[in-house]
Amino acid sequence: MRLLIVGTLNGQLGAASKIAMDRGAQVTHAPDTETALTLLRTRGADLLMIEVSIDIPSFIPKLQAEHFSVPVVACGIGTDPKIAAAAIRGGAKEYIPLPPDAELIAAVLEAVAEDSQQFIYRDAVMKEVAALAERIAPSEASVMITGESGTGKEVMARFVHEKSHRAKKPFVAVNCAAIPENLLESELFGHEKGAFTGAVARRIGKFEEADGGTLLLDEISEMDVRLQAKLLRAIQERKIDRVGGSKPVSVDIRIIATSNRNLQEEVKDGNFREDLFFRLNVFNLRVPPLRERPSDIAALAAFFAEKYAEVNQVEKRPLSEEALVALKAHGWPGNVRELENAMHRSVLLASGPDISVSAIMLPDSSGNLTMPSTMNETARSPSDGSAISEASDEEVQAGLVGKTVAEVERDLIIDTLKHCLGNRTHAANILGISIRTLRNKLNQYNSEGVTVPQPGETGQRAPV
Repeated sequence: MRLLIVGTLNGQLGAASKIAMDRGAQVTHAPDTETALTLLRTRGADLLMIEVSIDIPSFIPKLQAEHFSVPVVACGIGTDPKIAAAAIRGGAKEYIPLPPDAELIAAVLEAVAEDSQQFIYRDAVMKEVAALAERIAPSEASVMITGESGTGKEVMARFVHEKSHRAKKPFVAVNCAAIPENLLESELFGHEKGAFTGAVARRIGKFEEADGGTLLLDEISEMDVRLQAKLLRAIQERKIDRVGGSKPVSVDIRIIATSNRNLQEEVKDGNFREDLFFRLNVFNLRVPPLRERPSDIAALAAFFAEKYAEVNQVEKRPLSEEALVALKAHGWPGNVRELENAMHRSVLLASGPDISVSAIMLPDSSGNLTMPSTMNETARSPSDGSAISEASDEEVQAGLVGKTVAEVERDLIIDTLKHCLGNRTHAANILGISIRTLRNKLNQYNSEGVTVPQPGETGQRAPV
């Protein structure tokens, strides 16, 4: 992972840099924001760590003006929540207090840059896919990874990269669906100064950033047909042309592409070039939806439960049998991503010795969070733990019984928003709902007299 540190390397920030390098990060230093912008244009980065004394609110718009999507983490001496809130309001995703803690640095590198997503699987179906991926990884052939949204296609792509001969070189991902059509060409191939309005300096593209390594073209089916022709030429000739450039630039990369659509149908409909499809689809890896691999549900749920217990600094609890049955009965239209959000919520709601079915809340077709249908429980003898189960139920009931589902949902949303220091986007991701749904809920709560935390505030709920 490529980390760019902005600010002085004296003292604590220098120590943070060393910790990051010990954790495998490639660290570059910029003494000020102008140097940082120059390095981003010429070398790129996966994560920025910036001193809180630097004017973050004025730096973030400069990143946005040049369409840099690199996440920013602020750091500074002390743990004053006002400093952290100000940094986050300025656009930073996280705040790290200094002096640095090794585990905290590692956690932020993983969580913000998402550079160490674990490939977890137990189901026989996924074992077959993983075995095929490992067999083809050492080759130089292009790979097409298909599957529904949220199944873990990017995680599979990283797995192929890590098992390849290019593992020590960059892995660069481009989400073709998230970048506007008029900017994607520059994002991929780079541009020269003055090539278009806003091109204030030469900037390399993702092809050059990934030189020697692997380039992931995520959701490639969203790419405009006209740009597909330029992409095909780049793959065939291993040369790219920067926007506004006068001579080609040689690159050495392996291409992995993903799609949640049937590309053969897209070819028939004229939305995807047939020659590009065959160029990319040398090997095809289909990642099955979560509902087709039930053994993975238990393994992933346990992993996410432990992960978010650590993140939220709460007691680690195992899943009860009833909760696991409820999870396996769900259809998981959002696949692994939906399961991760559900487990994050359950960790925050759980009480007692385990995560019971009462702590599982899943979005319905309207995006509202609801509990699974109550399940009949068979009587168990004291020898197999019924006393513990009863104690757990009593504790859960103490917090939930007497409240409507709407009240439980409101409390969860407000508490999650507090945890995120009022950051709407972070809260919506944790809750597994759209930002529009979250805003509608918050507007409703405001009209009901509930005080909603604002960005940078923990907030207090008014009596309802």
